[in-house]
Amino acid sequence: MTELSAPCKETVPQRAKFPLHVSICLLAVRLTASSRHIPVSIRGSSPLESDLDRRFRKQAAASFASLSSIFMSRPISHFRRRARSPRSLSLPYRLPRSRGSRKKNLSLLIPAMVVVVHLGGGAYCGVVKLDSSTSLAFSTSFQSKVSFALSSRSFCRKREGICGKRRALKVCCEKRVSAVVEKDAALRQGADSIAEQLSIVMKFGGSSVASVERMKEVADLILSFPEERPAIVLSAMGKTTNNLLLAGTKAVCCGVSNVSELHELSLVKELHLKTIDELGLESSIISDILIELEQLLKGIAMMKELTPRTRDYLVSFGECMSTRIFAAYLNKIGTKARQYDAFEIGFITTDDFTNADILEATYPAVAKRLHGDWTNDPAIPVVTGFLGKGWKSGAVTTLGRGGSDLTATTIGKALGLREIQVWKDVDGVLTCDPNICPNAKPVPHLTFEEAAELAYFGAQVLHPQSMRPAREGDIPVRVKNSYNPQAPGTVITKARDMSKAVLTSIVLKSNVTMLDIVSTRMLGQYGFLAKVFSIFEDLGISVDCVATSEVSISLTLDPSKLWNRELIQQELDHVVEELEKIAVVHLLQHRSIISLIGNVQRSSLILEKAFNVLRKNGVNVQMISQGASKVNISLVVHDSEAQQCIRALHSAFFDDGFLSEVEEAASVN
Repeated sequence: MTELSAPCKETVPQRAKFPLHVSICLLAVRLTASSRHIPVSIRGSSPLESDLDRRFRKQAAASFASLSSIFMSRPISHFRRRARSPRSLSLPYRLPRSRGSRKKNLSLLIPAMVVVVHLGGGAYCGVVKLDSSTSLAFSTSFQSKVSFALSSRSFCRKREGICGKRRALKVCCEKRVSAVVEKDAALRQGADSIAEQLSIVMKFGGSSVASVERMKEVADLILSFPEERPAIVLSAMGKTTNNLLLAGTKAVCCGVSNVSELHELSLVKELHLKTIDELGLESSIISDILIELEQLLKGIAMMKELTPRTRDYLVSFGECMSTRIFAAYLNKIGTKARQYDAFEIGFITTDDFTNADILEATYPAVAKRLHGDWTNDPAIPVVTGFLGKGWKSGAVTTLGRGGSDLTATTIGKALGLREIQVWKDVDGVLTCDPNICPNAKPVPHLTFEEAAELAYFGAQVLHPQSMRPAREGDIPVRVKNSYNPQAPGTVITKARDMSKAVLTSIVLKSNVTMLDIVSTRMLGQYGFLAKVFSIFEDLGISVDCVATSEVSISLTLDPSKLWNRELIQQELDHVVEELEKIAVVHLLQHRSIISLIGNVQRSSLILEKAFNVLRKNGVNVQMISQGASKVNISLVVHDSEAQQCIRALHSAFFDDGFLSEVEEAASVN
């Protein structure tokens, strides 16, 4: 058995002069861009004799001294199974005696079953045989039967010591020959090309593409970064989503013959047709979509019903039209672009209409589609935000209000891109809602956890779930202002310097319902909380903040963060009715949650300052909630006092030099 240690090179060495039909039978590992040594055991198997001719064996013997060079340089397409035997043995292949040469025993890797996986990236790049005869240094990590999906992050996490934070491409092994990941060198170069070309995701919200002028400005903005090749994610134009929902609601009550006269439908048509006309495009781009939209509204009018499934399909027309118009405009001005509907390129979701979750299968599907299309015909992808396809129903689903942010971070993770840019109409994430505090300031840096808390508790700048893919992919998110591109914006990363950080932002969520549940049965008992929360689960109501004592539970409710629906009185009555079977319930409406997002290690300092401010303003805090390791402290007050509290707290923390004093004290210590 021949063992060799092949040093990794900074560049791929020139190919050894070795016959093609020899290389076809030889499975090898190609290593690039690494400085370490990977010990490799070269093994052999027993192919049919007919697959090897005399010239092959003779030249193989003569060239075996160059095995390490061959091992490093042959393209993947050369390593295919030639043997017809299904067996894969770990035996040295004995070359027959040839005239004028001595008998030689060589261990050739000529497998009867060839399965390879490509590990891409700088730390490790190569192909690895996965079968019972694998004897690489990490062979014990693999099973003889394996199945990995394209762009498997979980595989990389398990093999982080081997391939670093890179991507494993498709491999499938079921004791039979499987397709290699890359068919030839050209395809491999194409994969490298897309990694270079599609470098970032740029997402633009509805206000950024609300008019002809804004669309032109966004196109100019994209072209102002010539070194980048972005994937573009767009929301619907302006208030299109709201108008579509209103049109659907009115269609339920009007006759079929009156659908064409709906004011909201006319607004949608007028906006998009005017945009197409002023951009100098053909109306045929969206004519079929507008016809289908009107037919859908007539169907709603006929059925007298607007189900969640139909509502998702209805609002999808906004993104479908905006992306088609924008892609056509980019092509018109000389920038090659291609439009994609997210539900057609692999965005697979749950069937929770109006509030769907993206499934893990989305990432390999999206990567495969966008990679393949770019390789065959490079063009900037313009993708519909906010949309997906239910994995069971196959129907169009939506990711909730602001779901285009989630679309952007999902694409960023799927493609492993360098950065995700979310373009809004404000200068990044602010210290407070500028509608409440006009002097709110941009926050330069945030962690993913801080951004998620901000979004969850009311900040409109980001979708609550959008940080998850970025955090899992460790991809920075930059929030910028499309109206002010020169502003630095906010950069969101996995970690930041928290040594001087105190408070990052103050967020308000109004019109919240609070429940106070009191029962002496809680004392020393187990399972009581489970009973309470099972009631909310059965009713489909989300719980935001929770505080407990020995005999009571205080919590706030939020039925839907996505469509701005309020709890109706019948739902509240039902909640109270169910809870009163196990406890005494006090229902408190018109409450607000004030969330202080910051450095939880300084929570005592934050609370001291906050309660002093609230005491001076005569505000009574009705509930406080803080997790042990979270970045959020939540205070519940009455709606009528909320904005006053926000202004006072923002002034105390951000305008009166408090943070500067804390930073100076920290630097002295």
